[in-house]
Amino acid sequence: MIGVGMIERYVLRKTLAGLAAALAVVAVLVMLIAFVDISKNVGTRADVGFTQLLFLTVLQAPATILVLTPFIFLFGTLGAFVGLNRRSELIAMRAAGVSAWRFIMPAAIAAFIMGLLTLTLLNPLTSAMSAQFETSRDALMESYLKSAPKGLWLRQGDEKTQVVIRARARDQVEGAVRLRGVSLFVYAVQPDGSLQFAQRIEADEARLEPGFWRLSGVRVAMPGAGAIRSETYTMPSNLDDRTASERFNNPQAIAVWLLPETIKRTEAAGFSSIPFRLRLQQVLATPLLFAAMSVLAAAFSLRLMRLGGLAGLAGAGVTLGFGFFFFNELCGALGKADVLTPAMAAWTPPIVALLAGLTLLCYTEDG
Repeated sequence: MIGVGMIERYVLRKTLAGLAAALAVVAVLVMLIAFVDISKNVGTRADVGFTQLLFLTVLQAPATILVLTPFIFLFGTLGAFVGLNRRSELIAMRAAGVSAWRFIMPAAIAAFIMGLLTLTLLNPLTSAMSAQFETSRDALMESYLKSAPKGLWLRQGDEKTQVVIRARARDQVEGAVRLRGVSLFVYAVQPDGSLQFAQRIEADEARLEPGFWRLSGVRVAMPGAGAIRSETYTMPSNLDDRTASERFNNPQAIAVWLLPETIKRTEAAGFSSIPFRLRLQQVLATPLLFAAMSVLAAAFSLRLMRLGGLAGLAGAGVTLGFGFFFFNELCGALGKADVLTPAMAAWTPPIVALLAGLTLLCYTEDG
């Protein structure tokens, strides 16, 4: 008599082995592609060695691997269950009266738990590594970035004043944000909410200090008045080094726990928070997404070997997985364009994938 938990533990071990193999393959491919890309974009523009290129690759690759994690669960689970089917182990389980729901459930639960770990641990870690990658890359390419024309935009404000900041370049000096070739456009917020231009400030350099910007080489111009020159000038600011740096980063470089605060600050400064809201919802949907991909993969690998067509059905599962990936990207693009709400854009793909897997499973198991 087979023990109640023996089958679940056995299927779970096979599933974890399949996931580990898929992760290894994806990680190697991503590392190779990332190394070639960094060598082309950084190595040809800065004097860097193999060790530095490898360090940048290690910093960048985890974020890409995390994006491809749904494929890892799809291929890993599919490979594990196809292996069980080819060795007739699934046939033996079902002949013993074990329902398909029973040996698929461990894979789905494990995927959901891994999704929670990704949400709580891996996402903050990869976000920190992505931010460090951008900082390290900019430091290595400092001479190139100085000569390359590049405009950076920042915005700060409160209920009385809104300031749009444009800078030619940015760098970090002793952990503080420093901008070069700076233009500050200051607007006064009117009682009806409209903005009225108040003054324009040009500065050779702006350094963010606690509570204010310290400007040097300053020229201040107001409507109807001439420009006033000054060696130094201070401008109040509600930004700090971390929040100012976040404005230059993409949402993927911000940890999930910092996204709600970033959304509030972005909206207070007058920016659109849609990319950050979408990113937050996508990260929260990760556990359901992983579980859905596992169920979908398992459902496509349950056809009995003696009936034939298992390879074709597994191939159809892989094709459907790629189709789901493009559907997910489409929903993300529609969410960024504000066609769909961030919640709808993030949660629709995993729900559709889960329903598709459960539907196929019901058809296969219960007819």
